[in-house]
Amino acid sequence: MRNTLRLVAGIAAATAIATPASAAPDGKNRKVTVVNESGQTLRELYASPTTATTWEEDLLGTRILVTGKSIVANIDNGTTECYYDLKAVLANGKAVEQRKINVCASSKFVISESGASTQ
Repeated sequence: MRNTLRLVAGIAAATAIATPASAAPDGKNRKVTVVNESGQTLRELYASPTTATTWEEDLLGTRILVTGKSIVANIDNGTTECYYDLKAVLANGKAVEQRKINVCASSKFVISESGASTQ
């Protein structure tokens, strides 16, 4: 399951183009566009259910997300969970986190110099 999330995020990072979102089997879309407006390269991206005690695998894998670019990350872990904690790690080591994000309702995670926001 983690490898599937990593593969999907890797493919999206490679294309860096938003594609039409398709819904999960329960009908809920858990794809989030991650936008890097931080002025730093994004080197790690994590999404873990709020019920998890540790961060899941890095969704970017060996890829990076340079400033001004975006990817579509599939946050779906095969369950019916909608609430996730999101974490981005920048090239300078700074971690930017957003907690309790409803990925079934939010479609964008924007990382900026002042922090992060969801839309």
